[in-house]
Amino acid sequence: MKAILFDHPGPPEVLYLGEIPVPSPGEGELLIRVRAAALNRADLLQRKGNYPALPGESPVLGLELAGEVVAVGPEVTQWTVGQAVCGLAGGGGYAEYALLREELALPLPEGWTWEMGAAIPEAFLTAWQSLVWLGKTQPGERVLIHAGASGVGTAAIQLARELGAEVWVTASSAKHTLCLELGAFQCIDYQTADFVEALRGYEQGVWPDVIVDCIGGSYFQRNLQALRMDGRLVILALMGGARPDHPDLSPLLRKRLTIMGSTLRNRNLEYKSQLARDLYAFAWPRFADGRLKPVIGKVFPWTEAVQAHEYMEANRNQGKIVLTLPWQ
Repeated sequence: MKAILFDHPGPPEVLYLGEIPVPSPGEGELLIRVRAAALNRADLLQRKGNYPALPGESPVLGLELAGEVVAVGPEVTQWTVGQAVCGLAGGGGYAEYALLREELALPLPEGWTWEMGAAIPEAFLTAWQSLVWLGKTQPGERVLIHAGASGVGTAAIQLARELGAEVWVTASSAKHTLCLELGAFQCIDYQTADFVEALRGYEQGVWPDVIVDCIGGSYFQRNLQALRMDGRLVILALMGGARPDHPDLSPLLRKRLTIMGSTLRNRNLEYKSQLARDLYAFAWPRFADGRLKPVIGKVFPWTEAVQAHEYMEANRNQGKIVLTLPWQ
């Protein structure tokens, strides 16, 4: 089968279309004919050599995909050949065929395109984990989402809105319209304003109960300043570096703050499968009636994977970037 490969870490140009064997589904696995796969920051890190595939997982890039079940392994009970699914993979999405654990497969919502399905799993599962499992977001609380127009950000805005929270985001001004349309209450242009000062200046000061942060080091101290008493900080990525600038931990004690960090990739199967079931129960009825939707910023044919990676690295996307495969 064809797959997007790279032989050594490097810039987007190391990616190329090559040939590898079609994988065989093992116990509890589905073989998926991949119709679309979405990009994640983890793909960029893996391509650079900074985030290798876990032992036993495909080294091919691609953590979320949509397609058809073409074969099932032993002990599979939930799915049959021909069903349309989307799901969270351990890797392998940038290929014509990929393996998916049956527990991590989700039905493609009726009437949806493959591209829409591929844009769900990683973004919405990460956002759900951040807001609910880790952040413990409650109705009436205030949530601040950094990089609000990213794939995870656009999912988090909608989920937080549906949870009854007041949503604030940081994003460049060109992306504010999208964030507001999705349900954000206020947007802060991180390029021209300090988000702590913006929060302080709104109606004598508003402070978030929960912050969902993919920036990391450069925002760490300001996140501690911004959180209200008993606030929760959930760190998902380190786009702004791993080292805080001049850290002062006194707000951590004074305000009884909780700081959590997490990725999905290194969680065990039981955790991820329960997370998927939890999201399914909450989100799929809302996908069906339009209250929730994946936001797709740009679609590339998979032969343009280099350009897709360049597009993400330039932070040009609003929502998900999706690769499509040319099946007839």
